[in-house]
Amino acid sequence: MIRQIIFLMALLITLGVFAYSIRRYFQYFKFTTKRPLQHIGKRLWVTLKVAGFQTKIFRRPFIGFAHAMVFWGFMVILFGSIEMVFDGLFGTDKVFSDLGWFYNLLMGFGDIFAMIIAVAMIVFLTRRLVLHIKRFSGIEMKPISEYDAVLALTIILVLMLTLMGMNVFYINWAILTGKEIKGIYPISNWLAGFFQNAGPEQAWFWYQANWWTHILMIFIFANILPYSKHFHVFLAIPNVFISRLEPLGYVENMENITKEVKMMLDPNAPFDNVQEDEEEPGRFGALDVDDLNGINYFNSLACTECGRCTSVCPANITGKLLSPRKVMMNTRARMKEKGPGLINEGKAYDDNKHLIYDYITEEELWACTMCNACVQECPININQPSIILELRRYLVLEKSKAPSGLNTMFSNIENNGAPWQFSPDDRMLWAEGLSIPLIADEFANNKTPEYLLWVSSSGAFDDRYKKVIKEFIKILNYLKVDFAVLGTEESDSGDVVRRAGNEMLFQMQALSNIEVLNKYKIKKIITCDPHDFNILKNEYPDLGGNYEVQHHTQFLQKAIAEGRIKIENNKFARNKITYHDPCYLGRANGEYDAPRNVLKAIPSVKVEMEKNRSFAMCCGAGGGQMFKEAEKGEKEVFIERTEQALETGANIICTACPFCMTMLTDGLKYENKEKEVKNYDIVELLSMSMGL
Repeated sequence: MIRQIIFLMALLITLGVFAYSIRRYFQYFKFTTKRPLQHIGKRLWVTLKVAGFQTKIFRRPFIGFAHAMVFWGFMVILFGSIEMVFDGLFGTDKVFSDLGWFYNLLMGFGDIFAMIIAVAMIVFLTRRLVLHIKRFSGIEMKPISEYDAVLALTIILVLMLTLMGMNVFYINWAILTGKEIKGIYPISNWLAGFFQNAGPEQAWFWYQANWWTHILMIFIFANILPYSKHFHVFLAIPNVFISRLEPLGYVENMENITKEVKMMLDPNAPFDNVQEDEEEPGRFGALDVDDLNGINYFNSLACTECGRCTSVCPANITGKLLSPRKVMMNTRARMKEKGPGLINEGKAYDDNKHLIYDYITEEELWACTMCNACVQECPININQPSIILELRRYLVLEKSKAPSGLNTMFSNIENNGAPWQFSPDDRMLWAEGLSIPLIADEFANNKTPEYLLWVSSSGAFDDRYKKVIKEFIKILNYLKVDFAVLGTEESDSGDVVRRAGNEMLFQMQALSNIEVLNKYKIKKIITCDPHDFNILKNEYPDLGGNYEVQHHTQFLQKAIAEGRIKIENNKFARNKITYHDPCYLGRANGEYDAPRNVLKAIPSVKVEMEKNRSFAMCCGAGGGQMFKEAEKGEKEVFIERTEQALETGANIICTACPFCMTMLTDGLKYENKEKEVKNYDIVELLSMSMGL
């Protein structure tokens, strides 16, 4: 009875302290903005896939397998821990043993996993203390982070050793006393042979010693976790459940901006949800942690500081200050600092500090290319760029603070409908001498072409990409595709301004474009620009623009598969070609096969870069980077990516994006390789192979 009382007291203290510790976290959520959760069934499937099957952790196969085994092992061992709680409360021993074969199965696997996890802990400790893995370091990683990790790993190691010790001495005690062994313990049964010299009293003593050490260590560990980065033990699975379901390239719409823009574009339009006495709109973007949404804050709590995100960040790789891990750690730290004041004084609380400036600098924010490599890599689906974007929005929309190159680009798009200072009337100059149908002319003749070719600002004004558009039109004509272009009615899609934080200008562009597209009853769109492909496909629907959008590589892949395209020559047969995955075609929309299938049809030697497909590195142009000076670092992102391409020995670098083409062409010039190595778009290679 005394044993039960002691156990009950330990359990109550554990639960009480744990409840007190986590209460503060949940109190802070009420100061963040709310995000409704929909599509519960789909969320459950994503949780099962990502958290249950640990699919993303396997992106690094060896260490990923070790982590997955630890996770699965804990899921099995949890059953035994629950049994111990019941035994401690009711004075029983092996209370669940009546479950028969199921009990034997769980005990057997639990015993095996105890050994596996113990070995994994030794490997993890060795990696930290001896091998000093690079991603475990960084300016954001203080000594306390290392101590925290070592402490947690050591506690888990002790837990596994005491679990096996408990099983070993239980087996010996049962054998010595002639009792039935409840459960199956393959590892401990073997280990028990090394401890057979102990008598029944000694075996029972060591069984109890290991039992109490194990359960009390669980209680202690549970109350360390809320103050540790290992709080993810509790939060990782729910974090996956609440994570975004949309494609990685998707940016959530700002409804308060939509309302403002619609009133600006048409002040006389009726809006049912607008009242004359309506309060002034709240802050645009995020200045501080309480301007973020609850999912952003939950992400920061769930972050385990593993550094996988930072290790693939192109800005960080090239020596710039940005670290996606630091963004999450600083978000968490800022709420920890500001939270108590918010509880005491509410939203009016002001300690003269902010998430921007005091925790995350402008230099860090503007270094991000919005490539989403960090999101792709995170094992628990944390979305770091969503916080970066909210902070950018505040700087641009509230403070009009952006790098000078971006301000120039904003002005050009607002006045000219393109990032460069060209007149909108010049938008069809690229087509001089060509007979290209205009949608307005077709519509005037009561015709609606099957496809709209979205030329994009790059296709209309960038001298190099004009050639790509012309080659694609040759193929469209060869295939006798019924298409037309908007001509001077086309305006910039707004992709770059949205990701640079200028949501107001983006929505003005998008709503104007949607009005034009819907006027002509456009249903299908083809574009050569992955950024425009992504935004037309994934983000325009939020504003009323619903279209079937294809990237030109997808369109060409289908035509090749249908046998409509014939290769007429072996122009590139002796060439070695490497393909660079554009972020907003590949990672953002999962399209890796279409461009490779098109290349496969072109006789040549294909070689992959070491970083390809979902592991591919950004060219450095995204997120507005193409229109501004890069932040200080060891090298430019485009130089790093060009060097990766050159390492393949290819004499042709193939792209499928105007931004990538510009950056990699500049990279070849920087490396003095522009004469030896050529940079082509896929459609150019195909067109030449067809003899067009």
